[in-house]
Parts: sequence; structure tokens; C-alpha cells
Amino acid sequence: MAEERRSRSPQEDEQRRPRKKKKKRSTASTIGMALIYVIFVIGISFLLAGFGWVAANDALALNKEFHSVTITVEKDDSFGDVVNKLDDNGLIEYESLFKLFAMITGAEEKVSAGTFTLDTNMDYRALLSSMNANSDARAKVTVTIPEGFTVAQIFELLEDNNIATVEELNEIASNHDYAFSFLEEIPLGKPTRLEGYLYPDTYEFYMPHNPLYVINKMLVNFDSKFTDEMRAEVEKSGQTIHEILTIASMIEKETDGTDRDQIAAVIYNRLDNPKYETVGLLQIDATIHYITGKIVTQHDRQTLDSPYNTHNNKGLPPGPIASPGMNSIQAAIDPADTGYFYYALGDDGIHHYYKTYDGLVKFIKSQALYAED
Repeated sequence: MAEERRSRSPQEDEQRRPRKKKKKRSTASTIGMALIYVIFVIGISFLLAGFGWVAANDALALNKEFHSVTITVEKDDSFGDVVNKLDDNGLIEYESLFKLFAMITGAEEKVSAGTFTLDTNMDYRALLSSMNANSDARAKVTVTIPEGFTVAQIFELLEDNNIATVEELNEIASNHDYAFSFLEEIPLGKPTRLEGYLYPDTYEFYMPHNPLYVINKMLVNFDSKFTDEMRAEVEKSGQTIHEILTIASMIEKETDGTDRDQIAAVIYNRLDNPKYETVGLLQIDATIHYITGKIVTQHDRQTLDSPYNTHNNKGLPPGPIASPGMNSIQAAIDPADTGYFYYALGDDGIHHYYKTYDGLVKFIKSQALYAED
């Protein structure tokens, strides 16, 4: 009966209320979303694959137009500086990838200072392995050391060609005890101890080159050029190799290119006749110039206090004053047989020789070259 129905609570009404049916997503919408996702995945895959291919081309040096460059790695360059140079010269495209490869392979620590010839055919591994001290890619330079150059001039020439610094070369020349018999009696301490022994010739060096081996290369060359036959002749003459080189160096600095054996004769004649009017004085200006480095004056001849002043000190100077060539060395071993004690350069550009001082003075007075003297 109606009056007997009890009233229902709101909760009960809610439970009895019919639920609304969820709307089903259309098949077309689902397919569209799936298609968009597939396209996205494929696109990303293509991008990754494309980058991977380009990166692989860079790392493996594929599809690159060939060119070769010379890269110089300085001593204070960081690895980042080296990578920048490779990038700037078109050898790599992805610096971060190159750095990652170098870190993983441990090759970063093997890069050394030097000048290297690299090209775009080199992959990452080849580039890294080429930039070390033992690499065949190290750039080389050919240097000719002229006859008559001093140690100081030779070292400056080597520095100018980026082979080694003057400071490095001086240090090694002064203090390294090279195992050559001709150097046994020469004390360590000064680079000039090697004066005369750095054979003038054409050499090929790396850029840079270990200064120890640079000097050794020239000493080895001298050792090979100064043959056993020559050593026997020197021993027979009563001279030492050091004395022969000293004489040869003076010849080298004094010759006009045609009269080495005659200059040698004058030197020996003066040395062998200490009671003659030259009283054993060689009076060679080149030995003074070796010390002063400037044009020799009469004041220098009279006052310079040095064992290299052969105007005031009898006999040979303490050692060579330059690196003599083989012709001058041969002249020092086998001088001409003359009676000359004097020579002077004439206006004609050649030396004229005299047996007496009077003959020399007459000649000098006749030459315009000596008018201001």
C-alpha cells in the first residue's frame, strides 16, 4: 500500500538510477593515432640513421674530398686546441665525437708537439696516431749548413727552421757527453765545445726534432767524413784532430775560395818559425772577429785580452772558430809548400802572398781597399 512504502535515501536512489554507457572511440580515430605514431617513430629513426651515417662518414673518413694540410701542435696546446685546428682545417666535422673517440681509445694522451702532414683520407684513429713523436706524418725540413758557420749561427739556423730552439741546443751542446773519441779531451760546460765538429752539410730534420739527436746527426756525419786515412795522416803529422780543425776553421774564414792550401802554408810557416819576423804570431783577424762579432780594428788587435787574439798571442787559438768544410780540412792536413809568411786581399778580390813584411806593406799601399786604414 502506498502509505506503507517507506521513503528511500538519496544513496539508494543513486544506486537504482541507470548508468550511462561510455562512448566507444571510433575505429578511424584509433587508426589515425597509430599512423601518426608510426610516422613519428619512422621519422626519428631516419633522423638518427642519417646522423649516424654522417657521423660514421666523419669518423671513418668516407666520402671526403681529398686535401692535405700541415698542422703544428705547440707544446702548450691543450687537446681542445688540437681538435679546433683539425676542425678549422677541414679534417673533422664533429669535434665532440672526435673528443669522445679519443677519450675512449686513450689516444688523447699520445698526441705530442710537432708539425704533422695530415689529410682527409685519415680516419679518427689515423689522425690521432699520426700526431705523435714517432709518426711518419711528422713534417720534415731540409737545411743546408754552410761552410764557415759557427755553432751560434748553426743553432740560429736550426731554430729559424723550427727544428729546435737555440736554448735547447745550447743546453745539450754544453752538457751532453757524446761518445766520440775526438771529443774526449774537450770539457763539458759551453756550447762552443762543439765548435768545428758540427759538419757543414745538407740535412733532413723533423719539425721539431729532439735537440740531442740533431747535434748527434751532425757529429756522426763529421765522424764518417773524417776517415781512418785522414786520422792516420793527422797522427803522422804530430797534430791532433782538434788542432787540425782549428787550422782548417781559420782557413775557411780567410780563404777567397781558391787558395786554401796557400793560407795553410802561411799558417804553418808562422807556427814553425817562431824566430822569424812574425815571431810565431798568426795575426789572423778572423780569430778576433770570432770573439767580438764585428769588423776588426787596429785597437782590437792591440788591446783585446783574449787567447783568440792571434795578434798578441803566439800559436794557435784555443780551438776552432767555425765549422770547416772538407776542402779546408784537407788543406790543413796537406798544406802547400811555399815560403810565404804574409798575404793580403787586393782590389781584385783575391789574396796576394809575400815572403817579407816589406813586400806586404808595398802591396797594401798600392791598393785603394786600404786607403782609409
